[in-house]
Amino acid sequence: MRALLVRRSLQAGIVVVVVATLTFFLIHLAPGDPLGDPGNGRMSEATREFWRHAYGLDQPLGVQYLKFIANVARGRFGYSISFNEPVSTVLARALPNTLALAGSGLALSFGLGVLIALIQVARRGSLADRLLGGISLALYCTPDFWLAQVALLVFAYWLPIFPASGVVDPIMHRYLAAWPALLDRLHHLVLPALTLAALTTAFVARFQRAALLDVAADDYLRTARAKGVPEWDVIVRHALRNAAIPIISLLGLSLPGFLTGTVFVEKVFSWPGLGALAVDAVAARDYPLVIGCALIASVAVVVGSLVADILYTVADPRLRRASATDGSATT
Repeated sequence: MRALLVRRSLQAGIVVVVVATLTFFLIHLAPGDPLGDPGNGRMSEATREFWRHAYGLDQPLGVQYLKFIANVARGRFGYSISFNEPVSTVLARALPNTLALAGSGLALSFGLGVLIALIQVARRGSLADRLLGGISLALYCTPDFWLAQVALLVFAYWLPIFPASGVVDPIMHRYLAAWPALLDRLHHLVLPALTLAALTTAFVARFQRAALLDVAADDYLRTARAKGVPEWDVIVRHALRNAAIPIISLLGLSLPGFLTGTVFVEKVFSWPGLGALAVDAVAARDYPLVIGCALIASVAVVVGSLVADILYTVADPRLRRASATDGSATT
């Protein structure tokens, strides 16, 4: 396990450096300027040149890159042009909101997806199996931006059950005690999280159902059934663990996807998270903020891969033995 962590840490460093480099050059080579194009009348040329010098945009691109890498190595991401404050401050304000939304959506989608798959396999061929499969297919084919808008229209306007936007009530939240304040946050979180989960629950369910059916005819399951073990226990206690490797792979890939794939949900529900922040930063040509968002996304990819590797070793004893052998051989 120690050798695995060392290898993954080295790979993580390489991935982050490559992503930072590519993002830096691509965003700087893209058309447009964070301070506006010359002659657009929004600011005088003298003012524009003053701020270009203040942000270091008048220096050669190679010099800007070296300064950027040096700052990132010291944990500094620069100064946001559109927010007029450090990038780290802007990211620290938006990241918890995205983590809450993405974490809730991830837990709901995998929990519900695995449960639906278990029900389908336990009752395969029945009306419930076909009905759940049809619903899953319909949700899987639904565009995410359309589903988010429909959920907002139905549950925030036609049936005003949930708030239409924001993380908390902008007026009353500051006056609430601890528990009511928490309930206010959860009330605002429910609709975006359920919308985000609905987009991926169907995929998880179909993926897990296929993995369960792959092991459904194995000898050890037939032996359990011959001993009189109920079908639900056979699937949950025996088949699910052996069919967990594919879903672990999906979980590792979904971690960064959920963190960076909340753009439409955040924009529709006015959720002040990382996805909406990245979109606004690209539109404003806010170079430091765009690069900071890309670095957060690259770290999420690395963390997702590491979590998947750790879960592999937990789910499969053969991988634990192989990891232990590699560690002793290295020692």
